[in-house]
Amino acid sequence: MSAYGAIVSRSSSPLPSTTWQLASKRANAPKYITVHHLTLEKADKFRGLVDYLHCVFADELARGQTYPQEILPGQNYTRAQFDAYYFAADVLVAVLGLPTPDGMTDPLDAPDGTEVPIGFAEAVGGRTWEECIAGCYYVKPNYPGRSSHICNAGFLVPPIQRGHGIGTVLARSYLHYGPRLGYEASVFNLVYVNNVASVKLWEALDFIKAGRIPRAGRLKKADGDGEEFVDAWIFYRRFDPLPL
Repeated sequence: MSAYGAIVSRSSSPLPSTTWQLASKRANAPKYITVHHLTLEKADKFRGLVDYLHCVFADELARGQTYPQEILPGQNYTRAQFDAYYFAADVLVAVLGLPTPDGMTDPLDAPDGTEVPIGFAEAVGGRTWEECIAGCYYVKPNYPGRSSHICNAGFLVPPIQRGHGIGTVLARSYLHYGPRLGYEASVFNLVYVNNVASVKLWEALDFIKAGRIPRAGRLKKADGDGEEFVDAWIFYRRFDPLPL
């Protein structure tokens, strides 16, 4: 429920999977990720996938530094709450590419945004979710009705995959999928100013700072010593027109 009441999400047909170059310095790192458009109904067909994403997101909320939702002592962030919030509309899930044998050419190792004829199960390739899920993000209207052409997204990278540039790749893919889901522009309502990596990322992708909200979040301190109020930026960008 938003300040405007319930926001009705758009429904859309599945979009093609795409591949995106991953520039990581870690040893034996995959060269790319594939991004797959999923709904809750489809994601639930892969045993344990949504449960895994739910656990990662609940841990992120408990960290108390990036999302505004708060898990109070003695409370649990339930799977039902996660489904209703994160899978309210469209979700894009990124899978790490499989190793390519020496001397072989991988057709998935292609320029950013190349559509690939590979399904989600094939991309996973029998690996555990911890091994293969690079991250994910939801896309849904930021406002209802007459302003529903402006979307919002929420990004999630499992801790085990952080520090390898995956967030940057997911953000680039968002600029591809957002307009293909029927949206004209994007707004991020709360990018906390102390989330320096996120601020720099959206600036690098030509988002503009539409405003600054003083004391927007009561966040946990990084050192674990209490809480503090932190300002937040509102970021906006109009998507590039789709090619004719």
